[in-house]
Amino acid sequence: MGYRGAIFDVDGVLVDSPHERAWREALKELMEGEWSDIRDQTTYSPDRFTPAIYQAVMAGKPRAAGARSALEYFGVPDAEARAEAYGERKQVLVIKLIEAGQFHAFSDALRFVLAVKSAGIPLAVASSSKNAGLFLSRIQLDLFCAERGLPYDFVKEGLTLQKLFDADISGRDFPQGKPNPMIFLTAAQELGLPPESCFVVEDASSGVQAAKAGKMAALGVARMHDQKLLQEAGADLVVTSLDDPAINKLSEGRLEKASMA
Repeated sequence: MGYRGAIFDVDGVLVDSPHERAWREALKELMEGEWSDIRDQTTYSPDRFTPAIYQAVMAGKPRAAGARSALEYFGVPDAEARAEAYGERKQVLVIKLIEAGQFHAFSDALRFVLAVKSAGIPLAVASSSKNAGLFLSRIQLDLFCAERGLPYDFVKEGLTLQKLFDADISGRDFPQGKPNPMIFLTAAQELGLPPESCFVVEDASSGVQAAKAGKMAALGVARMHDQKLLQEAGADLVVTSLDDPAINKLSEGRLEKASMA
């Protein structure tokens, strides 16, 4: 049996979001302000909060878990108690950045989503972020297709990326975040499909682990030169661009690069 459902993460897969920037700037503000008295007790410095650390420690996790993981990584005292304040500070910053248009959709991701939809495979979006809808509702697929001459009959005037998905699980509260598979299992359920018939598109190792824990195939997108991290997490295929997978092999239940088709 071929793949009958595709489930997408948002940050780092569909959208180059300002989440990392917001997390980094929020911690800097706290360490230089109200938490300055404990800064010397930590391993934190602005230059140590790198994209690689964000990807390995925080990416793909719900807000509270991501905040706690970062604080624990930098040895911040009372990380559990401080996580809520850190998460709230980050949320204020990320909303400002989104409203200011400080993000963009990845063109390769939009081409892939449209091609998968055109192949008759239902789509779900499943992100831990409660801000996912803000991004997706601002991405105009009709303009994207018109500018590039992409001939998809189902793309009508005013169609946003958010409206393209058949199920949206983003931002819901689950008892456990990734790498627990609950968010992806819920996505498959709302598509009306068994998990084994779906593949998940993820850029974070925790997301790949969640997909595999849910008995789903995992397509890893290595936008941060982290191919090895995604492979070690169990991804069935790792690509650096979503132009790479062979669309015609999805109906056969195979994740392959187009050059291998």
